[in-house]
Amino acid sequence: MAEKYNASNIPIEQILNFIKSGEIAIPEIQRPFVWKPKQVRDLIDSLYSGYPTGYLIISQSPNMKLKDGTLSEGKKIMIDGQQRVTAMMTAIIGMEVITSDFEKKRIKISFNPLANDEDEVFKVQDNAILKDKRWITDIAEIFSLEFKRGSFVSSYCTSNPEMDSDNLHDILDNLIGIKNRQIGVITLDRELTIDEVTEIFIRINSQGAKLNQSDFAMSKIAANTKYGGNILRKAIDYFSHLAVQPDWYSEMIKDKEFTDSQFATKLRWLKDDKEDIFDPGYGDILRVAFMYKFGRGKMKDLVSLLGGRDFETRDYKEEIAEISFAKLIEGVLDFMNEFSFSNFVLALKSAGFISNKLINSQMTLDFAYTLYLILNNSSEIDKTQIKHYVSKWYVFSTLTSRYITSPETVMDLDIRRIAEKGFLAYLREMEEANLSDTFWEIGLVQDLETSAINSPYFNVYLASQVHGSDNSLMMNGTKVRDLITTIGDIHHIFPKKYLQNNGISDKSKYNQIANYTYLDTATNISIGEKAPCEYFKILFEQCETKVLKYGNITEIENLKENLKENCLPKDIVLMNVGNYDDFLLERRKLMAKKIKEYYYKL
Repeated sequence: MAEKYNASNIPIEQILNFIKSGEIAIPEIQRPFVWKPKQVRDLIDSLYSGYPTGYLIISQSPNMKLKDGTLSEGKKIMIDGQQRVTAMMTAIIGMEVITSDFEKKRIKISFNPLANDEDEVFKVQDNAILKDKRWITDIAEIFSLEFKRGSFVSSYCTSNPEMDSDNLHDILDNLIGIKNRQIGVITLDRELTIDEVTEIFIRINSQGAKLNQSDFAMSKIAANTKYGGNILRKAIDYFSHLAVQPDWYSEMIKDKEFTDSQFATKLRWLKDDKEDIFDPGYGDILRVAFMYKFGRGKMKDLVSLLGGRDFETRDYKEEIAEISFAKLIEGVLDFMNEFSFSNFVLALKSAGFISNKLINSQMTLDFAYTLYLILNNSSEIDKTQIKHYVSKWYVFSTLTSRYITSPETVMDLDIRRIAEKGFLAYLREMEEANLSDTFWEIGLVQDLETSAINSPYFNVYLASQVHGSDNSLMMNGTKVRDLITTIGDIHHIFPKKYLQNNGISDKSKYNQIANYTYLDTATNISIGEKAPCEYFKILFEQCETKVLKYGNITEIENLKENLKENCLPKDIVLMNVGNYDDFLLERRKLMAKKIKEYYYKL
């Protein structure tokens, strides 16, 4: 590893000057600062005390061939240490940071020259400190080039007679000496591949936190001002923020630079967006835009293309970087299009996925939206059928866990095969290969044998109930859809307490998803700890007496239909704890059958 990076110690002042001059790009300055003020205070205290603060890691972009044949000087990008450097820049230089609420503000650190062993030397500035003459309320003033040291010492000692002026000079020397503290910098070799950079990061980073490919891509984007990467980065971040917090729009429009860009109007619709089925993060936006526009599935390829990589000649060319940025911007703009985004969400909802509670895999969601954009931009399928096929692929890939293991490799394959064969032919090929009778009758039945409440198979089952407009158990008129989105809860068909009282204490056994159903809470409470043979007998009897005990069904045909649409075996009325295993197997078969019928109706 030694030859793949260079380690050195550089004074903090020099690092900060590199940042200010742009010699080292620190893209996180344009993103929300996630450290709490106390963490900034702790960092300054560590620097003052001479404690180690970890390494900064810098990646060097490769030199690119310019149109005149000369080589550009690759830009240096800080890929680890952004938070620490941003903390130093706000505390020492006085730079504003963007908070987690996307507000610009200073984090001011105060210093107490009179602190003894029991006092805090540094604190985050507050109203009490502003009224206390012992405190230097903002250390950035001490580091300023305009700082008048002599008059400051005189004024401070007048306000604090117990402080000796010579002693204060020594204390200020120690404080200002922070800028001369050495900090470790690891500069990665410009010839390293993105995979090697990731591996080095993981090995060096003391927290062991993995820097993913999307982080690298975002760093490259934010550091690029020539092709509009810095504004693109904002657009991606702002979209992610508005998708979760539409009210933040009033803050976003304060960013004049951004509101003057081509992206601002594309985000305006999000201020009224109330859907939470697909709230994409920056990685999702990048992934979808990249797959859709570049026809590739591996994010490391995006990093290489933005750096100007020519995959054939294996060198770097500026025109490739320029073209790649232009294509990525087009992809992001299409991602943000209100019509496309809203219609994609509508496709999911029409398939029964009406709540984010039914969404398991963000990767699966990402590919489905990519597919929507691809089909919407081609003439292969009638525009009226796109939502139908997108929802079908989403269910197919969920049931087959297609993007769970090695998702990028599989996505890359799917993107290329769809381009080569056409989507319809590829869909038929995938169905023939994956959805055999064995899958429906054995594989899916086995997949449903789980206690994981967020199982993708159970979520598809619930989506099938929503799609079929099924009534919830024991109710006529109250739909499964209603209980998922509003007041309902999942309850046990064989009550948990009943099973525990009869010797079934294994949580993974009594919490089987085949024992779950959406049920009105009041009805569930009235059932209590009764065996199915007891409360279903009462339910059948109420169809004769018309006296309601459970739910609101009073017609025998309605009750039979209700059991069928909730996948309960006909002989549930006879079942007790001795029949529990048989019940679970039979219900899994019925659930799998219902899912199959639902899939082929999509």
